Amino acid sequence: MSKIVVIGSLNMDLIAIAPRLPVAGETLIGSQYLSEPGGKGANQAYAAAKLGGDVAMLGRIGTDDHGIRIRTNLEAVGCNVTALRAIDGTSGVAMIFVAASGENSIVVIPGANERYLPTDLAADGHALTGTQYVLLQLETPIQTVIAAAREARRHQAKVILDPAPAPLTLPPELLRSVDILTPNEAEATQLVNGAPTELTPDQARGVSKHLHSMGAKTVIIKLGAKGCLLNEGETMTLIPAPQVNVVDTTGAGDVFNAAFAVASSEGASLIEACRFAVRAAALSVTRLGAQPSVPTRAALNAMAR
Repeated sequence: MSKIVVIGSLNMDLIAIAPRLPVAGETLIGSQYLSEPGGKGANQAYAAAKLGGDVAMLGRIGTDDHGIRIRTNLEAVGCNVTALRAIDGTSGVAMIFVAASGENSIVVIPGANERYLPTDLAADGHALTGTQYVLLQLETPIQTVIAAAREARRHQAKVILDPAPAPLTLPPELLRSVDILTPNEAEATQLVNGAPTELTPDQARGVSKHLHSMGAKTVIIKLGAKGCLLNEGETMTLIPAPQVNVVDTTGAGDVFNAAFAVASSEGASLIEACRFAVRAAALSVTRLGAQPSVPTRAALNAMAR
């Protein structure tokens, strides 16, 4: 009976570091290669557990070496993996290119993630008993995400949806079950008009209003170095981010969602949880990788002083 349950993707991240991102048809000489467990679901579960949350992970990995490493990595930070099952075949893989500026581009091969179906979720449903928050993303089949949101609401848990990778539209039946929608600025604009772009705080206010009108109860737009915008319907609050030296932005949004869920599960208000999440995401971009960059609770507390 974990306070936070993450339902979603688990990948092995294969990371190449180069001076800049390659353009079509171009070959670059890189400076470094890393392989680390990742996937938006696993990133959020790992981060929430490392930050002190009571967390369980639901999903599917393959029977390959990647799957073993993914499970072991989650166990190492205290994440409950009893409902994480291995199925024949390969685990998900993400090919990540990181530029010296910290920008990245990613290609995901779903592997076992695309075989996590609503019927599998039904078999794992007991893991939601007593849960306060369920974190979802869109790297598993959409019907599974819809079923997960519906099952979470049945267990009276609050649903936090990270709409990434952003679809052209979010199914209305999914939005109806979501309590908190947390797109980044590119995902938010994709959901509104189909064209990903950066946003000024004023533009973010307009986009958040649109998302709220689509059925999202609470909207939090992650604005990177600008912090985040919290839209509670009646009020909007811009929470600034601390200035840091950016090394790699991979996984920063996942750290934000994880930290937000941890703070919320500890009784923080929406604004307090956003402040905690913004600090955690800011610290994460100062290191390379998704899960290796997750800060400790002690480091986060030190930043707050």
